[in-house]
Amino acid sequence: MKALALTVSLLVFLYCVCATPLVTEKDEFGFKTWMSEHNRRYSVDEYYQRLQIFTENKRRVDQHNAGNHKFRMGLNQFADMTFAEFKKKYLLTEPQNCSATKGNHVSSNGPYPDSIDWRKKGNYVTHVKNQGSCGSCWTFSTTGCLESVTAIATGKLLLLAEQQLVDCAGAFNNHGCNGGLPSQAFEYIKYSKGIMTEDDYPYTARDGPCKYNPQHAAAFVRDVVNITLYDEMGMVDAVARFNPVSFAYEVTNDFMFYTGGVYSSTKCHNTTDKVNHAVLAVGYAEENDTPYWIVKNSWGTSWGIDGYFYIERGKNMCGLAACSSYPVV
Repeated sequence: MKALALTVSLLVFLYCVCATPLVTEKDEFGFKTWMSEHNRRYSVDEYYQRLQIFTENKRRVDQHNAGNHKFRMGLNQFADMTFAEFKKKYLLTEPQNCSATKGNHVSSNGPYPDSIDWRKKGNYVTHVKNQGSCGSCWTFSTTGCLESVTAIATGKLLLLAEQQLVDCAGAFNNHGCNGGLPSQAFEYIKYSKGIMTEDDYPYTARDGPCKYNPQHAAAFVRDVVNITLYDEMGMVDAVARFNPVSFAYEVTNDFMFYTGGVYSSTKCHNTTDKVNHAVLAVGYAEENDTPYWIVKNSWGTSWGIDGYFYIERGKNMCGLAACSSYPVV
């Protein structure tokens, strides 16, 4: 029996070795350098598991960058994770119902400026934040938009409480660290008569009991504007004329390692049922005849372009025109 067990173990080991790419000495050196840069520590068993994942990710990044693409990839803070792990920790896991088939945003006939960036128009956009290992991107998209809209209206730029939305907005079809939508979060703020600041309701990156105190509310929503389903020009109109706009879209594994350029993908879908991440459009521009959105993310400043990314505009790329909205204050 011992001999049989030993033979089976050996066969399993050989299968695993043959089924995964060979890790070279150079790969391991690169991994150790990356570990040092990102302050990673592992047990012995996990070290070899993460080394293998890192090596596979590195080869995918290198292959992409050797090709003819509009955007670049790099080994960022997620380089030791599989996409399945990444999705579970950072993306919306609950199905999202983007229901604004007919929105209430009324577009003008233009003309619109060739480019706009609300970061350059005044003190209207807060710094890039980090949602941590919680699928709360929808709360950061919500606060980011309301922070900007409030600053444009009042001249005062506040940092608003994502944690209040994580803990308290469940009755509006939101699910804390498992996902939600900015449009539904704006509705919650409207009917709850406000949202507190980050200082008064600190972020914990995990679900908790609701501690909202209306007496400490610092920002308010008078109305919620949904842009009609798939009306990307409606988004342009809103960003050009009024303020940054929240939207949701689908993240696939090539976006995980984005480091620059204009993101465009054939892997994602342009339908409402696939959106899994919410962000904030703070402007738009064009590069090498490719129009794009300027987007604020919530994965920290070490990801992308100091926490931002560009995504191709005018094609409903990855369903980005499926769930766009903004508040009126």
